[in-house]
Amino acid sequence: MEKREYTGVLIFVQQMDGEVAPVSLELLGKGRELAAALGTEVTAALLGSGIDPLLPLLARYGAERIVVVDDPALETYMTEPYTRAMAAVTERFKPEILLCGATAVGRDLAPRLSARLHTGLTADCTGLEIDPQTRNLMMTRPAFGGNIMATIVCAEHRPQMATVRPGVMRRIEPLEGAQPPVERMRVEGLAEGMNVEILEVVKKMSAKRDIQEARVLVAGGRGMGGPENFAVLEELAEVLGGTVASSRASVDAGWVGKDRQVGQTGKTVRPDLYIACGISGAIQHLAGMEESGIIVAINKDPSAPIFEAADYGVVGDALKIVPMLAESIRNARARKAEV
Repeated sequence: MEKREYTGVLIFVQQMDGEVAPVSLELLGKGRELAAALGTEVTAALLGSGIDPLLPLLARYGAERIVVVDDPALETYMTEPYTRAMAAVTERFKPEILLCGATAVGRDLAPRLSARLHTGLTADCTGLEIDPQTRNLMMTRPAFGGNIMATIVCAEHRPQMATVRPGVMRRIEPLEGAQPPVERMRVEGLAEGMNVEILEVVKKMSAKRDIQEARVLVAGGRGMGGPENFAVLEELAEVLGGTVASSRASVDAGWVGKDRQVGQTGKTVRPDLYIACGISGAIQHLAGMEESGIIVAINKDPSAPIFEAADYGVVGDALKIVPMLAESIRNARARKAEV
């Protein structure tokens, strides 16, 4: 089929237990921007069972059209029925661009979908732009372990597919009163295509807040010296109502879990306050937190790159400064409470 027969931007909306994944709302906003550059519209593809209550949310966050595939076989995510359903949606609407979140679900679905559609896929993108001359989607992602940024173009095949990391794109301001058209689509044989059976879904509850949802992050790097010293960061995070994050160096050293990592090979975060303790500020780390509201850096090395990105910088030993900062905040709050 000729490339000119493909038009529009299609967003796979990931939902689970009646909640839309935040990255899908972020992609609707970016999809709207890309669609405007192409002179077309952005469509949300919502798959699941009993999902109508989610339609107003998608309208508020930028969907200009919504395609719904509501089927009991799609109640819980499974690879084959979701791939079959999304392939049917894509083949019917023929979008120029198809975007999925780079989540566990998106990383499972997108490569299978691209193979079925005979097109390419750029994974874990951190940037998406339209080339005004060719109308091709320029997809930027980290390469070679995050040491360089590569821009990839799928010039010969459609749709142009990408998965995008959560937290990279910004949601648009909610559009009150938006009422995009809703089209319901039935895909035959979804239940017959299921080659596994889910007997039980066991949810693991984490005691720690997701760093992408925290408004305050206290992050530690190699300069913290060891895992035992992260206790002082936990103390400050507790005082500020935030949570602890980390650089890649601390994760690679085994001091903290991978789910705490900020950076190109970790998570992209945008807290109101980001306190970097003992973090030098490698470009891979800065790419994951540079859009934070206020950045405070604490480092012994006055020439550390982190100070160039920081709004406030303290040259000194984080192991001494962080406990003092936590104590000062406690004392200030106590004095305020006495007034």
